[in-house]
Formats: sequence, structure tokens, C-alpha cells
Amino acid sequence: MRMVLYNMRYGTGGGSLLPWQGYLRHTTPNVNAIAGFLKDLNPDIAGLVEVDSGSFRHRRYHQAEQLATQLGHYHCYRSKYGEGSWLHHVPVLNKQGNAFLTRDTIQQSQFHFFNRGMKKLVIELELEGVTVFLVHLALKYRIRHQQMSELYDLVKSTDKPHVVAGDFNAFFGRNEMNLFLAATGLRNANEQGLPTFPSWQPKRELDFIFYSKDIHMSDFSIPPVTYSDHLPLVFDFDLQ
Repeated sequence: MRMVLYNMRYGTGGGSLLPWQGYLRHTTPNVNAIAGFLKDLNPDIAGLVEVDSGSFRHRRYHQAEQLATQLGHYHCYRSKYGEGSWLHHVPVLNKQGNAFLTRDTIQQSQFHFFNRGMKKLVIELELEGVTVFLVHLALKYRIRHQQMSELYDLVKSTDKPHVVAGDFNAFFGRNEMNLFLAATGLRNANEQGLPTFPSWQPKRELDFIFYSKDIHMSDFSIPPVTYSDHLPLVFDFDLQ
């Protein structure tokens, strides 16, 4: 199987020097480029962080639905903000979330929300042979640490082979992940610690794919594309 993890920055492109620069630009041409890129990769699963579900940036079209249609995949999507959050009433922000695209039928999808942080969403996707968790963790270290403790509880509750992937915002390096990996027994697909951010001159490893011991990794790569400020991760694996 092949999984792609991509923080696609709502399709607004990469190359911005300031954190919020370019977040309001129109996205259709760049999303079309991302669609072509994903088609070439031909993934069985794509975990997409920072997806626009229909703001003016993408002419009110849902990016996950559009990408799923172009790939011939199923999809599931949810806003990344907690239920009842005031952010659901803010234009543009209320269209921001995360999504999965899958070749195979989705057996079940569950949406969990962390107790703390602005970005609270965990998508738990169950396919026939594997369960995949998708996250986008907080920018603040203390909140991130608490979120990872809650994520541990979710991961330990599954008895299927499983993958945990997402933008962990690990600004202090992969050492932030050590306790989580030790507790869960998961392995880091990015064995060499290759950086994923920013895409035009990568310096930090913010995006991770972790996998359980009953999964065999056959290949891993980070394509050097700049459709976002993050680089995508490509994880090829077999179920033992």
C-alpha cells in the first residue's frame, strides 16, 4: 500500500516568508497541480492537512471532494476546530479542516477532539486491514504535549495494524516524539530525520508518519515539490 501525507496549506502555495502571507490567495490552479501530483503518486491513502472545504479561495468548491473525484477515491473531511468553537462563525476559518482520500471503501471514520488547543481534530480512519490516525497538533509546546498524551490513549485502543500521521509542529525537533514513540511502540518512517519545512529550503522535521510493528515499510520518500510550505511524505508499506 502507499500512503501520502501532505499539509497542503489550503492550496494557497508555498514560498511565503511570513507565517500568514498568501493565505487569502485564490487556490484553483495550485490545487489542480496538487491533484496531478497525487495522481502520479497513485496513493491508496492520502492524509491531507489544511484543506479548504469551500471558502472564496477555492470558489466555494470543496477541495477534498474535488481531489477525491479527480483521483476516483472516497473521502472524509471534518473541520479541525472543536465542536462549539467560535471559529465556526468566522469566514474562511470555518472552512478549514483535514481530510482523508482512500482508494478502498472506508469501513468507519471517527472524529475525535482534543481537550485543549485551537486545532483539536483527530480523524480515525478504519479500512479493511489498517487503521490510520491523522492529526495537526498545536503550535504551543505545552498544549502539544497534552494532545500527544490524549493521542496515545486513542492509539492504544486499536487492535489493528495502525499508522499515525500528521503535522506535529515539533519545533523543538524529533526529541519531542521520543516519549510518544516509546509509549506506543510505533516506528518513525522517516528514519534519516529528513526535514519537511519550509518546502523551498527544508530545515525542520514537522511532519511525521509513524507505524506499528505489524507493518513492514518497503519505501519512504519526500518529493521536493513546492505546492505548499510543507513537503509531502510518501510511505510504502505491507501488512505482515
